[in-house]
Amino acid sequence: MIFGNLTRDPEMRALPSGMNVVNFSVATNRVFKDRDGKKQEQTDFHNIVVFGRQADTVNQYLKKGSSVFVEGRLQTRSWEKDGKKNYRTEVIADRVQFGPRSSGGGGGGHRDSGPADDGHDVGGGAPSGGGIDYPKDDINPDDIPF
Repeated sequence: MIFGNLTRDPEMRALPSGMNVVNFSVATNRVFKDRDGKKQEQTDFHNIVVFGRQADTVNQYLKKGSSVFVEGRLQTRSWEKDGKKNYRTEVIADRVQFGPRSSGGGGGGHRDSGPADDGHDVGGGAPSGGGIDYPKDDINPDDIPF
């Protein structure tokens, strides 16, 4: 399980079988005290691979800086290049959950560019129920992106 922020936009490719695969990297931060009691921060980077329908959803909704929670398994690949053996350890995602979207202006924008008529409203309407805008129509579970 990993929770962090994307360090780059997802990159989508198609396998020879026609299935889509998305690669992206996630940065995780860890804060701890060293032997002297000084606060230290360490950042780790994780390579994530997502297959199938979930790859399409990740490619559509996530971008650099998005927060994400990934559950999956570790896999290490190896290959030779110029006589040197290379290794790459990746998280093969079983499940990807999107973190909260950043609110407010200042650029960055979201990939969905239309008005919030599609039931994906993240604010901007009249408050009804503690500042949360609930959809007027029933929610179809097939429309949920994760």
